Amino acid sequence: MQHDISFKYINKLAIPALITGVAEPLLSTTDLAIVGNIQENATESIAAIGIVGAFLSMLIWVFGQTRSGISSIVSQYVGAQKLDNIKTLPAQATVIIVLASIVILVFSYPFAQEIFEFYNASGQVLEYSVDYYKIRVFGFPFTLFTIAVYGTFRGLQNTYYPMIIAIIGTVVNIVLDIVLVYGIDGYIPPMHIQGAAYASVIAQIIMAVISLILLYKKTNISLKFQLPFHDEIPRFITMVLNLFVRTIALNTALYFGTSYATGYGNEYIAAYTIGLNLWLMGAFIIDGYSSAGNILSGKLLGAKAYKTLVTLGNRLILYGFSLGVVMAIIGFLLYEPIGRLFTQEKEVLDTFYTSFWIILLMQPFCSLAFIYDGMFKGMGEMKYLRNLLLVTTGIVFIPTLLFFDSLDYKLYAIWIAFFAWIIARGFPLIMVFRKKFLALAKNE
Repeated sequence: MQHDISFKYINKLAIPALITGVAEPLLSTTDLAIVGNIQENATESIAAIGIVGAFLSMLIWVFGQTRSGISSIVSQYVGAQKLDNIKTLPAQATVIIVLASIVILVFSYPFAQEIFEFYNASGQVLEYSVDYYKIRVFGFPFTLFTIAVYGTFRGLQNTYYPMIIAIIGTVVNIVLDIVLVYGIDGYIPPMHIQGAAYASVIAQIIMAVISLILLYKKTNISLKFQLPFHDEIPRFITMVLNLFVRTIALNTALYFGTSYATGYGNEYIAAYTIGLNLWLMGAFIIDGYSSAGNILSGKLLGAKAYKTLVTLGNRLILYGFSLGVVMAIIGFLLYEPIGRLFTQEKEVLDTFYTSFWIILLMQPFCSLAFIYDGMFKGMGEMKYLRNLLLVTTGIVFIPTLLFFDSLDYKLYAIWIAFFAWIIARGFPLIMVFRKKFLALAKNE
């Protein structure tokens, strides 16, 4: 059986996924850019959004792994031409993860202050962080519902509808950010950082509703919860638990970065927040090709088309590295204007510009790591991904950060540690993939 992995088809999957990927962090980045230009306590507001964003990203990455689990299983059944066998799985997986998110909301809400004190926030930054979180957290269950629907669409080899959902959500968020943060004279008072939080929650609710409508109208997959649980639920839960542990390791690195930057001072955490949001934006752009790799690798593995799978891996190395180089070049060409999009505070900008170049140099290597990460998720290799991230965080990221911090490198220490961490994550994935599937391809 022939499987299309042409440049045209890969981009048919990758470009909508890329747009979706950009739209997801744009919810937080829009908050950051608009709040960063208010006249009152802009630096403290940026710092608060960064700290809360780091914590919410942790929660979303931990529980949002359902997307990869659902996508992996569905795509493998699509490849094996047995889709009818798993029609009840997405609804069961979605219910499990939404209930878990509600539990997290209930238990984290009363302890918001303690959570952000743990991130070294204090004074005005702590107060803003608590206010922002206590609104934003109500969007969490809706976000996870939408992510689960994305996983179903991706497993079905469809990235178009997630793109539509993401675009609508992003446009709503931007419009509401402007209206609620700055206010409308005589109608709506300026709400500053709280307005940004309300804008994000409303956008997340709208995205969840549209997700439900599109899944119902455009697929044969039902979100009606039925018992007994599907036979694949134990494998799904194992995948998610492996990714859960992996994401804890990932967020350990993000926690150390945010905590150290906060300890350096307000201008450092503000500059780090801008850099982190841009780095995450780059990651979500790369996620377009990572998603294509995820979708196609699961399908090809289900079909046992190993030669085509190896060819796909080779092509994605080329496409991903090239995309990373282009992103880095654009970043260098727009070096100073990018910073001014987020703030006009001179101390914050000066601090940001001193280390932004490291983030840009990382982009080609991030592309390789993230794309192969997506392929391994598509093939269900969650255990290996878990072990790799635990090892690289423990013996690469943390020691590198501690060493350069001891030299008083400040933001340089953080971004050098992330650079080393990305390289240590990416190259083992490529080597293990080629070793395993080149052998299988020869025997196909």
